[in-house]
Amino acid sequence: MSRHAIELPVTADRSAAEPLSGQISGQLRTAIASGRLRAGERLPASRALAASLGVSRTVITAAYAQLYAEGWLDGRHGSGTFVADGVPDHAVAANPAPSVTAAPGSPLASAVAAGDVIDLSPGVPWAAGIDPAAWRRAWRAAGAAAPAGQAGALGLPALRAGLAAQLRRHRGLLCGPDQILVTSGVASGLRLVATALLRPGDAVAVEEPGYEKARAIFTACGARVVPCRADEDGLVTSALPAGARLVYTTPAHQYPLGGRLPVPRRQALIAWARSAGALIVEDDYDSEFRYDVAPLPALAGLAPDLVIHLGTTAKTLTPALGVGWLAARQDLVSALAAAAVAASERTCEPAQHALAALLASGDLDRHVRRMSREYARRRAAIVAALGGLPAPARLLGGTAGLHVVLELPPGSAAPVAAAAAVRGIRVDTLDHYFAGPPAAEGLVLGYGGVTLRQAETACRALREVVTSII
Repeated sequence: MSRHAIELPVTADRSAAEPLSGQISGQLRTAIASGRLRAGERLPASRALAASLGVSRTVITAAYAQLYAEGWLDGRHGSGTFVADGVPDHAVAANPAPSVTAAPGSPLASAVAAGDVIDLSPGVPWAAGIDPAAWRRAWRAAGAAAPAGQAGALGLPALRAGLAAQLRRHRGLLCGPDQILVTSGVASGLRLVATALLRPGDAVAVEEPGYEKARAIFTACGARVVPCRADEDGLVTSALPAGARLVYTTPAHQYPLGGRLPVPRRQALIAWARSAGALIVEDDYDSEFRYDVAPLPALAGLAPDLVIHLGTTAKTLTPALGVGWLAARQDLVSALAAAAVAASERTCEPAQHALAALLASGDLDRHVRRMSREYARRRAAIVAALGGLPAPARLLGGTAGLHVVLELPPGSAAPVAAAAAVRGIRVDTLDHYFAGPPAAEGLVLGYGGVTLRQAETACRALREVVTSII
């Protein structure tokens, strides 16, 4: 690795429309992709580069932060900023930046060049934002661990201890390692809940609109799924059905509408479950990411005897890791662990070791903080591009998570999605999330899996489409 900072091939043009930080990050990205800057080469300190270009230091730190998040740069505490190992190959191949072309009559008539697609599917994190050095350290630790002769039913003790500490610090859950079961993700946890705790025909209340996979899992296990209305604040607790044995909810960021369940509704839900003798499954799938709002208490922290709390690395890191967890009172965890053994449900042991290392080193916390800043920029760009559309169009769910919902008037979501597809922009329509006839129309716009520039480009084009149709 080079000890001396390289002279960077960048300029800053104050007369250009593009922000200075975007100019600099774009030039550096091009220089790395073309091989002019190579892995291991050291970049100038932000203060020195700012002085040489005659710009504010915050411009340089913003440009560097963007490239850190995309995986182009790597940092060493006390050593400086370097071009990350493995680029440009891995970054360009995994996250190609689309080229924007203009069709006659409109600068945004084609959002991307032929063959390129900006995919705004929800639930996709920015895997290229994982610090390559931290990732390698975690897998070196996993490789150094001797394989267990027989997999423990609950998961690796070191991982469960790390998760217990993490849940206490960040979600206010007071649970021991013996109250945590390691899973391969939220779907795995739901299957265990359905097979271990439900009888055929049991009624399960599921948010409407809601997570399609949850409905499918409960139905496949013989439960009777009862849709329960959700609005822009989350589950409508006054509409909970009588006789339900279990309710599935996403209170930190309702999927897909994006509401954060207010404390009075949380208390009402707990009171309902206690009086009904029911359990609550709390899917905490992307609670780590909040923007300009304080955290709300987890349901499991308010009623640990009634709540099964599900978590996953699929949104914080990458679905490829395949590690999740559930936390519950000990008798429920024992029953769920027995169901996992009976079904031969196993979570990859090296992946468990890797996650334990990321937790122990603090690398996971640092990743979440870094990505929270990056996702906040993308979310702000979407709000800026799509805010203030003519009523009844409006944005929902922008205070948390990795997606927003653009609510649209009846009859317009499908034409808008089709017109967006022509421009190379893939979006989900809200009707897919209803079990019955859709009660609302709109687009579900994920911004975790795209660059800031892609999000800006796509949403400017969507604004043109929406204003031309509604």
